[in-house]
Amino acid sequence: MTESQEFLLRLRNAAQSLRLSLCREQENTLLTYLGLLQRWNKAYNLTAVRDPAQMLVQHIFDSLAIVPSVTKILDKKTVNGVIVDVGSGAGLPGVVLATLFSEVSVHCVDTVEKKATFIRYVAGALRLSNLHSHHARIEKLPPFEADIVVSRAFASLADFAKLAGGHVARNGWMLAMKGREPHEEIDELTAQTSLRVDHIEGLQVPELDAQRCLVWLKEQGIS
Repeated sequence: MTESQEFLLRLRNAAQSLRLSLCREQENTLLTYLGLLQRWNKAYNLTAVRDPAQMLVQHIFDSLAIVPSVTKILDKKTVNGVIVDVGSGAGLPGVVLATLFSEVSVHCVDTVEKKATFIRYVAGALRLSNLHSHHARIEKLPPFEADIVVSRAFASLADFAKLAGGHVARNGWMLAMKGREPHEEIDELTAQTSLRVDHIEGLQVPELDAQRCLVWLKEQGIS
């Protein structure tokens, strides 16, 4: 079995464990993205993870783990949605979300130019017309009025809320991908901002033996 065949099998098993239905085009897009990330990483140091097999788990599977939660939010939309990925890095989870939600505009924001350039290249190479790259500080951009503002290891909850909270639509959500439940960060969030933790969802990342959770944040007083 070749590496590409092995990765395809593992991707299919991961999707099945998350109860996701990926079409062949989506599978190809995710694995092609993984290959692009591997090649660009050698020259531009986009991620500390070097091994392709580890990238598959720690980046692709980790991002896929939030798709069921994102689906719950977007299913309530009557028109096309908007997702903003803050501190997107090499496009995680933004590229994965753009692949699975083709009708949703996904905006990846990062302050590092080479990372924003890579995401822009990925959007063209993978023909993801709904994927948009922004080389900017999130707090300097005009409001996106997003249904979801998501971050993956971007900042503390309080900093995430203060810097990116203005981009959430009135009934939108902020989703923070974390490792262990960030109890101290929650106290800081409550003391410093008007956003509150609605709930914390445990995530099971396929093939990853580590704790992961998704913190759901909403403006106080909005149900």
